[in-house]
Amino acid sequence: SQEHLGKAMQALNADMRQRRLGIKAYAFDDPAAPSIDDDSVKVVHFVRHGQGFHNLMADMAQAEGRTWQQYSRTKDNPYVMPEILDAPLTDKGREQALMLQPVVRSFADQPELVVLSSQCRAIQTGCIAFEHLLDDKSAPFIAHEDVRECSGVHTCDKRRCKSRQEKEFPMVDFSEIKSEHDGLFMDDRRESKSEVGERIYSFLRWLSERPESHIGVASHSGWLMTLFNGVVECDESLKPWFQTGELRSVKLEFTKR
Repeated sequence: SQEHLGKAMQALNADMRQRRLGIKAYAFDDPAAPSIDDDSVKVVHFVRHGQGFHNLMADMAQAEGRTWQQYSRTKDNPYVMPEILDAPLTDKGREQALMLQPVVRSFADQPELVVLSSQCRAIQTGCIAFEHLLDDKSAPFIAHEDVRECSGVHTCDKRRCKSRQEKEFPMVDFSEIKSEHDGLFMDDRRESKSEVGERIYSFLRWLSERPESHIGVASHSGWLMTLFNGVVECDESLKPWFQTGELRSVKLEFTKR
């Protein structure tokens, strides 16, 4: 969409090319991709959450012929309904996450770490898609605030309090979440593209310093669009919008400039 691919995204992309840590993404099966034996390379399986209740509400509103201005707090905008705060998965969304299980199990090298957005729908998706890693306790599951969706205005993108997430998802490590309440969400404006990009870059720096080489990441459509179009260098095959429940495996190459 124009909102996601306009001048702000181009400016972010230009800014990121000047950063001291360069990050390039390759499709996992790209013959030009570097070897995973290189210490500067990590295999990352990026997943967009399955269908959430906010997605369902928007689909139903569109089917009824309703229209609304993006990021507006109007009665016609389904994304600002108070009932969908930190929207969880629908049954369809859980099924989409379940369908990823055989895909994940087929990986020759299983993830050694799973990073989750701090929001319900991504936590649920990651815990279902990578469930066997929870069962055999072979990888830590860590919630990370920098992996959450672009924030602001839309109630569905406001995080519930940390203590509630910890009670509902005791299998997840929330120590990277520093505040009990959502300090990122703003009622009156959406995060700018540069602000989202800064969070993504901060997360990738954190990831580059982790010892694990094979990683799963469960996040959101806007975040993933900004990652591949604004933050990392990559070819066109990795830039399209992620569908709900979609997984893309890439090699990330980190280079200090």
